[in-house]
Amino acid sequence: MKNARFALILLAVFGYGHPLSGQETTGPGVKMPLTPEAAINIHFLSDLQLSPDRTHLAFVVSEVPKGEQRAQHIWMYDKKTDTVRQFTYSKKSETSPRWSPDGTQLAFLSNRGGDEQQIFLMNSSGGEAAARTKGKSNIKSFAWSKDGKYIAYIAPDAKTEEDEKKEKDKNDARIADTDDKQPRVWLLTVESGDPKAITPANWAIKELAWMPSGQNLVVSATDHPESDQNTDRIFGVHLPDGEMVQLAAPRGPFGELRVSPKGKSIAYIGAREDGPSPHDLMLLPVENDAAQNISGLSLDRQIFDFRWLPDGTLLAVAADGFHTKFSAFGASGTLKQFTSTVSINPSAFAPSDGEEVFFVSQTATQPQELFVWDQKTSPRQITHINDGWKQYSLATPEFYKYKSFDGQEIEAALLKPAGYIGKIKLPLITLIHGGPTGAWEDTVEPWGQLLVARGCAIFYPNIRGSIGYGQKFIEMNRGDWGGGDFRDVMAGVDDLIARGIADPDRLAIGGWSYGGYMSEWAVTQTTRFKAAVSGAGLSNLISEYGTEQHPSYDEWFYGVPYEPEKIAGFLNSSPFVHLKNAKTPTLILQGEADTVDPVGQSLELYRGLKRYGVDTELVLYPREPHGFHEEKHLIDRLNRILAWYDKYLKADSVPQLNTK
Repeated sequence: MKNARFALILLAVFGYGHPLSGQETTGPGVKMPLTPEAAINIHFLSDLQLSPDRTHLAFVVSEVPKGEQRAQHIWMYDKKTDTVRQFTYSKKSETSPRWSPDGTQLAFLSNRGGDEQQIFLMNSSGGEAAARTKGKSNIKSFAWSKDGKYIAYIAPDAKTEEDEKKEKDKNDARIADTDDKQPRVWLLTVESGDPKAITPANWAIKELAWMPSGQNLVVSATDHPESDQNTDRIFGVHLPDGEMVQLAAPRGPFGELRVSPKGKSIAYIGAREDGPSPHDLMLLPVENDAAQNISGLSLDRQIFDFRWLPDGTLLAVAADGFHTKFSAFGASGTLKQFTSTVSINPSAFAPSDGEEVFFVSQTATQPQELFVWDQKTSPRQITHINDGWKQYSLATPEFYKYKSFDGQEIEAALLKPAGYIGKIKLPLITLIHGGPTGAWEDTVEPWGQLLVARGCAIFYPNIRGSIGYGQKFIEMNRGDWGGGDFRDVMAGVDDLIARGIADPDRLAIGGWSYGGYMSEWAVTQTTRFKAAVSGAGLSNLISEYGTEQHPSYDEWFYGVPYEPEKIAGFLNSSPFVHLKNAKTPTLILQGEADTVDPVGQSLELYRGLKRYGVDTELVLYPREPHGFHEEKHLIDRLNRILAWYDKYLKADSVPQLNTK
């Protein structure tokens, strides 16, 4: 919005001043409509780290996408002066800020020296950063020892000269699994900079945490990195000799290992039984291999993050439908209630001394910012990094519940155009979240905000299988993708039609990942939708299992397709089996470097839709993984989505607006 020419582009291309906005286009205080270019210009805050003396808070801010990357840098909040400033600068990225135990240095990961992430040290007051590791292996994570003399980190072995020569000569055939270099634990002497490998090269290490003694680490690791199943276990590693002792073998996926202040217990987020994803807060006594689930009964909500407090209490952020909330657990697992309720959604956080908590918060109309909360009064905003979004008009969601086909209550959010007073039926676009163990949250969602500004109602259902409603709700679509979850979607659509909001002749659907899958499933089951957008979807659950990265997630839902009795389940839930029924124009969007839902899934869908004469386009984005990161691709994707829905919904009727 920096010059008149851009304002004219908004008028001509994006409908600024269109009657659907319900606003005047001139005058003081008037907000601009969101555009695809503006929608990607958002900052995200993460990884909050308080200094040992509790006077400074380091955190990571992602910049807006530029070229082929979204850079990240470390920022610093000074509690004494109540000021925030950017702390690191480079053309690359800096992440994972970690304070030395005495608070004089800040270590972080950066690729500023090349393509691989290395550990850098920087004086806590600022200045030039110095690389503490050098090499050709990418460091995944690290942690300081309590005395500050050592840093333990996770990285694979570096490429040998022979490896590099083979790559240069294009003589680089490799054996899958066998030739992979696995991440292992290394111990770095901070003063000398000399690293030493601790764990075997044929083990894969996922996480590490120091025990207070400084002689041992706790790690999640597997000696079967080639396995497609969940084989990670929890081990203690004795640093002087590298001996590994198994502490526990959790069933299903788990992560976020954190040792209690006195070293008596290890907390982590684990599966209720065996999956499909980590859900509950678990407590493992070091002297006992039986972990206790401390949140399953008392809270029964997805745990996103947690921290140990000095008194042995665990403070956690948990899902609660579309929102998130703080919850605290005593040493015995009892749920502690707060004396005050946070009315905005916490995500990343860092507890300070006493009751003070720093946290990142957001809503559907307020991008992420840093807040501080004393657990008594209202949280106070510290940063204004996303203040640029105040110039845009964003729709506030209506959160509500409806009954599905079997009486199950489903929570949903609805966006309606500004000024809409309900006297005309609107085009309705149903958007499905990823997962299925995901959920729509009270956050800025660009697809819906762009589309509601064009006169459409946007429907966000958290259908069965979503997180934030308890473990049983998650398990309701086990082996039933396209069954009860799809009927939840259609029950919500019918509810909005019955309420007089949705026009039954102008319905559309869309989503990414599992949301893409549900869109593909919908167009093979009904002709009620006039347009669909499938991003990185799944059309064939058998070939998906055989080509995706980490198929153990899908295995929890359907087993393995190599067993004859399991094949029918995969096929019955695969959209490609029913493609001959499809009539709905479908836009397919796919990153060519996607290993989560590989490009073959979209190719199979596209080929089938072409065969049966369905109006379809397949747009392939080179270099893009499951989550896009290149600036031009992000903008192109949004423009194509808008154009597709505009073309087939013909949303040219102007709703009656309240102009008072």
